[in-house]
Amino acid sequence: MSDPEAPAGNSPEVSPSNGPPLGEASAPILEPTPLLPVVAVAVPLHPVSSVPPSGVFDRPTFVFFGIVSAVSLILDVLSKAWAEIVLSRRPFDNPSLVLVKDHLTLTIAYNKGGAWGLLQDAAETVRRPFFFAVSVLAVLFIVSLYSKLGRGQRALMWGLPLVLGGALGNLSDRITRSSVIDFIDYRADWVLSMNTLVARAVPRWGLTDHWPTFNVADIAICIGVGLMAVDMFTARRGPERRAEPAGPVLGA
Repeated sequence: MSDPEAPAGNSPEVSPSNGPPLGEASAPILEPTPLLPVVAVAVPLHPVSSVPPSGVFDRPTFVFFGIVSAVSLILDVLSKAWAEIVLSRRPFDNPSLVLVKDHLTLTIAYNKGGAWGLLQDAAETVRRPFFFAVSVLAVLFIVSLYSKLGRGQRALMWGLPLVLGGALGNLSDRITRSSVIDFIDYRADWVLSMNTLVARAVPRWGLTDHWPTFNVADIAICIGVGLMAVDMFTARRGPERRAEPAGPVLGA
């Protein structure tokens, strides 16, 4: 039954969501917006890179110079001590320790002269002062040249301390033993071919496939001299190098 007080057909329409009657506009409810903190960000004018610019680690330092020289010197001294202890105990009829048959052996030898027997038969009063003076001059030259290196001269940065370490290794032998310990013995056909070519220009040059016995100090010196030659032929020239400050850094 319908309500007698409410006429039929005049009941208000209600939206399904129980909101305001259809046709009436409701005012939106505005909630306060929370204030966000303002953070100032500094934007660099140039992009920042974690990669250091070229040449930062190319500058020679005396710390690096000392470390490379010391390592080559220590390796030479230790290898010579090993050679004297181990190789000198081998039997007389088999003194060599074969590493590569017919090519590479270890045989201890005491060289009173220089490379290729230089001053081998000279008197001790001549030979010892001569090699001592040459070694001292070489050390002074190497240190002086290293102090003038510029950034990017990597070959000389490695080569000079290697030569210094090798020179000090052989010098220590001449001071303590009056001779240099050699123990690396090498033979090859190309050595004979090289000596054959030299004999054409040098009278009475010996023909042999045997390379003069050498040691770790000689290896360091040869590598160092080779790197010096590389720098001589590949070094940059012109105003770019001259504009760079010369000389190694005293620190690391």
